[in-house]
Amino acid sequence: MPNYDFDCLVFIGRFQPPHLGHLAVVREALNRARQVIVLSGSAWQARSLRNPWRFEERRDMLRSCFDSQENQRLEIAPLLDALYNDDVWVRDVQRKVRDIARPSEGKLPRIGLIGASRGQSSYYLSLFPQWESVSVPLVEGISASRIRERLFHSSASASDYLSTGAAHDLPPGVHRALKAFHDTAAYRQLLEEQHLLEQYRSAWAQAPYPPIFATVNAVVVQSGHVLLVKRTAAPGKGLLALPGGFINPHERLLDACLRELRERVRLKVPEPVLKGSLRGQRLFDEPHRSWRGRTLAEAFYFALRPDQQLPRLKPVKGGDSARWVALADLEPDTLFEDHFFIIQNFLGLPAGGVAP
Repeated sequence: MPNYDFDCLVFIGRFQPPHLGHLAVVREALNRARQVIVLSGSAWQARSLRNPWRFEERRDMLRSCFDSQENQRLEIAPLLDALYNDDVWVRDVQRKVRDIARPSEGKLPRIGLIGASRGQSSYYLSLFPQWESVSVPLVEGISASRIRERLFHSSASASDYLSTGAAHDLPPGVHRALKAFHDTAAYRQLLEEQHLLEQYRSAWAQAPYPPIFATVNAVVVQSGHVLLVKRTAAPGKGLLALPGGFINPHERLLDACLRELRERVRLKVPEPVLKGSLRGQRLFDEPHRSWRGRTLAEAFYFALRPDQQLPRLKPVKGGDSARWVALADLEPDTLFEDHFFIIQNFLGLPAGGVAP
């Protein structure tokens, strides 16, 4: 039996996609620990240019990098983000590790957290003072964001990258998986979103400073249901979203939110009743929250009085279709951008309650 430094080492990342830098960390963990737990973040989220691959796809890509004996010592588990509450996220990591880590000879396992010496991994290392930290030198020249840029700039760019440069960044199993993904409808939809994003950016290319956008969203809840719209066009085509939109030049934030509910959703609730039902508001400012770039969202929480009949919604010609969705039916991977986390913030929905 090898004499390992740790009973368990934990590696947290998004692995979008897994690359040789990630592989170096996991291999170091396998050399130093009896058991390795890989927590794959941004699980149960809708596909996007920032998170193109689902947890199951990333798990399979990671497992393809190791032999059967190594895989027996490797646990790969999904981790839901908690974008606006680090304490909830830390709690979920602690629970995952507690439930997965195997005791050593009846004693509590010696646990460590391993990651690259720079970047987001180093931030993770600082959040868990009860665990020892292990830093692995960063593999220079490999970046998941640059890999995604090559894959989604255009289909031709992706083909060129996958046939020439990908072998310098990706393990063979991941390389094969990405070649297969290149031929899917999911890839084509993300490519469409990339083209829209490029058009959006070109419109602001001559601005003296990078633009920062301000938007509003409405979280309207009644009798265990939340008001959502189904997006009919990219980005996020087919996903559910909170009602909302941009602010007009001479509008106050609450007025903009009420206008969106009136014009886009046609919510049949008088404005004085909505104002009287306002229970909270908050700014949501996670830097990567929106596909269009730096976008701040002020969200308003309206708790309507319970009633056997939900307020009527009048269809808007050519617009997104609105509907009431039971809170029990909300799933993170069916909601656009960070809208699940906005709802979660106001309603206290469990972050770790999603089943894999």
